[in-house]
Amino acid sequence: MKALKIAKSPDDAIKELLSSLFENQKIKGVFSLFYDQDYFYGLVTDKELFNKLTPTAPVMPANGGKMLSRLTMIEPPAVPIAVVLKPCELRAFYELSKLEQANLENLIFISFVCAGVLSLKEIKNNIEEKVANANQKQGLRECCQLCENFVPENADLILPLIDGDNKTTIFIKTERGEELLQGIENNLVEEDFDSAKLSSIKEERSRYREKTWQNLKTENLGIPGLIDIFGRCINCHACGRACPICYCNLCYFDSADNDSGPRVYEAELERRGALRAPSGTIFYHIGRMIHVSLSCVGCGMCSDVCPVSIPVGTIFTRVAEETQRLFNYVPGRNLEEKIPISTFEIKEFEELGEA
Repeated sequence: MKALKIAKSPDDAIKELLSSLFENQKIKGVFSLFYDQDYFYGLVTDKELFNKLTPTAPVMPANGGKMLSRLTMIEPPAVPIAVVLKPCELRAFYELSKLEQANLENLIFISFVCAGVLSLKEIKNNIEEKVANANQKQGLRECCQLCENFVPENADLILPLIDGDNKTTIFIKTERGEELLQGIENNLVEEDFDSAKLSSIKEERSRYREKTWQNLKTENLGIPGLIDIFGRCINCHACGRACPICYCNLCYFDSADNDSGPRVYEAELERRGALRAPSGTIFYHIGRMIHVSLSCVGCGMCSDVCPVSIPVGTIFTRVAEETQRLFNYVPGRNLEEKIPISTFEIKEFEELGEA
């Protein structure tokens, strides 16, 4: 595999590469994570602003795949744009493209081996200091600690981020990535992507994942367990708004069809003698699980934005693991692989018996 060696830190190496591509008119803009008094995703076409790029910072103010989909859904960019996303964000964007909520045309994807991100609550104070001192074991969100898909598989250019502070290797993964670097002065070498160096990280995360599932015991929750977990939900629906796969302009749970009038409350009081407020919280989370579990990428944004600290992302990741296993489907793994709910197979779940 061809690779580009740059004797700089990952962020500086990406900036140098993007600047070179921009100067050679290979790209006309960059979509990435930026820092200017705070972290945010942005699309920049002014090269002078590239110095604010912080693509590998362990921060996710929003799912970048969802933000990018909003810029490309109506129509793709007319000029080539370089996109730098974390693996889960890239997979979410690919899922959104399958759902016709995003367009891949004129986008060049760069991704990197992700060590995880810090919780938004964790970095609200002294953000620069906490990001600078972040490491793989301290302050990471739970969804990141149990993530096993931290190596990007389908970007045009990939960075392993294991070379050291002032060494960066950028692997060319696709023909489009190779075409992108043609004619640019660089130090291209032939080198294998050594995934063995990442095996210890994956093993550690797999152990944490298994331990988390054992403690969670979702298979034994039942209604009492769901009430115990989601009982403090305030029905704000922030998790749905942050989720990259929840894309409906008007969610049923926010629509007038879901409004309960006095007659419904009266009937509930007559039947049970008590009424919980807000109502329908468990119904909302179960409904969302059914809708998004096949395409859930485990990005953890739902947990991050929950004002009452419900581990929504952990629960959804566990449910998604089972539903995706049943269909042998990994969201965002292959652009040609259709989402199971969009297909019909005559022979499927035969163990359930004939219809």
